[in-house]
Amino acid sequence: MTSLSENPATGSETIPVPEPDLTAQQLIDRATAMREMLRADGDAAEERGTYSEAIHQTFTEAGVYRFLQPRRFGGYEFGLDEFFRLVIEVARADPGIGWSMCLASAHVFQLAAFFGEEAQREVFGRDGHVVMPARGIPRGTARTVDGGYIVSGRWDYCSGCTYSTHMMGLVLSADPDQSGAPRRIMVALPRQDYTIEDDWGGGVTLGMGASSSNTISAEEVFVPEHRALTYDWKDYDLTDTGTPGFQLYGNPMYLARTLTLFYGELSAIMVGAARAALDEYESIMRDRSTSFPPPMPRLDSDFHHQWFGEAMGLVDTAEYAVSGIVTDYMARCRRWAEAGEDFDVITDARMRDAMAVAGRLAIEAIDLMFRTGGSVAARRGSRLQRYFRDSSMFRTHIAAQYEAVMASTSRAYFGKPLIH
Repeated sequence: MTSLSENPATGSETIPVPEPDLTAQQLIDRATAMREMLRADGDAAEERGTYSEAIHQTFTEAGVYRFLQPRRFGGYEFGLDEFFRLVIEVARADPGIGWSMCLASAHVFQLAAFFGEEAQREVFGRDGHVVMPARGIPRGTARTVDGGYIVSGRWDYCSGCTYSTHMMGLVLSADPDQSGAPRRIMVALPRQDYTIEDDWGGGVTLGMGASSSNTISAEEVFVPEHRALTYDWKDYDLTDTGTPGFQLYGNPMYLARTLTLFYGELSAIMVGAARAALDEYESIMRDRSTSFPPPMPRLDSDFHHQWFGEAMGLVDTAEYAVSGIVTDYMARCRRWAEAGEDFDVITDARMRDAMAVAGRLAIEAIDLMFRTGGSVAARRGSRLQRYFRDSSMFRTHIAAQYEAVMASTSRAYFGKPLIH
């Protein structure tokens, strides 16, 4: 096991980075090289509810889980913009696997941004290996005791949990706030404090069977105060000091405007799914003839070229949008740190909405390709069918209820509270 070492710059303990000279592009290239391996596991992953142990080990050795993790605690601290590129590549291999990997890897970003140094040192431990799903809807309760809380809960849809070392779950405190409402508290639990229920995979849902979205339960576990925070991340007031993570690391990325992160990771997955569908649609174009008369290779059909071209344009636009928005996010974080330019909640919400539109364009492209792919695309075992089912499953997600999301932003724009 790796030993902690002293950082002379901060006087605090650090965890050595496994590959100090690794670049973000090299890690993305590693993920791209896994494409056929991940696609080969797609059917089995959907049935078992997660990717294989061998793939988990490959992700671990490649450094995937450490992408956003602070360098001080053994991570690579690469950019959120680069992380979304990684997510697109993994989801292009298989959307369900991409969903699981993304939501297992992304939440160390929020841990690093909002939790204090004591909690982070405890969670990252002695080797820095952290796989941490999260559930931001209150599914538990917290009772105040000396030094912390006694927590119980049952959090459904904890995507990415199969190989987790920790999880974050939202709870409601029995002690109300000043208005009399229950306080919302995010708790960080180590693996020994929770149970992963066997309720995912095996066709229990229309799609995203490989996303490791099992239920996590905990019963009467003690959570010390340093691993329990008031959950105000969506509305966090940066003031002139920023988040705890910015203060710890000096990296403005860890201002962690939460809406851009949350919707960006899901839209990146949908872009990857649309890229996967486009790969499959191209194969169908090259290999099959038209079904309507006169029969001809699809490569000779004006209709099929129109459909392929439209789908490609939608996918490209969605990917350009995700890339542009997250690039703007990184720039706004830097301007806050360097010039004091405000990065407020309404700006985060508007960027969130633009990410949502990007995801909607990707889904529109998948719909078009499935509809025009022919009956072969609808057969069980067809990759295009699975990509369609995965994207259709996403359409039931709270993040895909665009009317509610954008109505909330409009209300906030006109001075009312952001409620969603």
